[in-house]
Amino acid sequence: MLVPPPERAWSRQAILDWLLAQAEAPMLVGFDFSFSAPFVARGAHLPGETTTTDARALWAYVDAASNDEDLGAASFLEARRGRHFYLGAADGAKADFLHWRTCEVATEGGRKPSTVYDAIGAAQVAKASFAGMRLLHALAGRVPVWPFDPLPDRGMAVVEIYTAIAARAAGMRKGISKLRDAVALDTALAAVGSRPHAPLSAYDDHSTDAILAAAWLRASVGRADLWQPAAMTNDVAATEGWTFGVP
Repeated sequence: MLVPPPERAWSRQAILDWLLAQAEAPMLVGFDFSFSAPFVARGAHLPGETTTTDARALWAYVDAASNDEDLGAASFLEARRGRHFYLGAADGAKADFLHWRTCEVATEGGRKPSTVYDAIGAAQVAKASFAGMRLLHALAGRVPVWPFDPLPDRGMAVVEIYTAIAARAAGMRKGISKLRDAVALDTALAAVGSRPHAPLSAYDDHSTDAILAAAWLRASVGRADLWQPAAMTNDVAATEGWTFGVP
């Protein structure tokens, strides 16, 4: 089921408030944005600018340099376009901005479609990711965020997810991962061991992705291999993080 927003739609601040209010609940929360920027390949999150040596320091840096409403980070990217972020042809060759994290290279045997330095187009994840880092910074010390924090004995934990992984687990073919009706959603839910969903007033990709990903998280939380991926070294975990579900 979907949790209804306190007002017309969920804001980032409302999500933060809800998470903090539920922090003692036995809950695994998945966010579909990158929890950090690449570090391992170039030895810096924003080469020539940052001296951050772990993801938490990057979150604090982004938060301090962003004054956007509702934990946004659009101004952070705009101020660094052409230097770190690609926002259009005026910034140079797009290929010069394409750098991936270790887990992104490992995803489904190939790179994810975009990187946190590519901030243009429908597939871009940059704006959501850097805004999300501000939310993660606000959670620091109050809700554990994996793999930067150890998993708690009780209460909430937050992980990074990629909804296409849940779709693959439900038997959906690569390139066909969107559910747009009740029957298709319930079929996918059954494939990951879940009961049918509570009916929705409208079936859009965001809603169905959220429901299927939540069901998949519930089914996968006990898999030790997903918590200990082979390529996630201590350095990778601290500087770049990892997407839960990438082996």
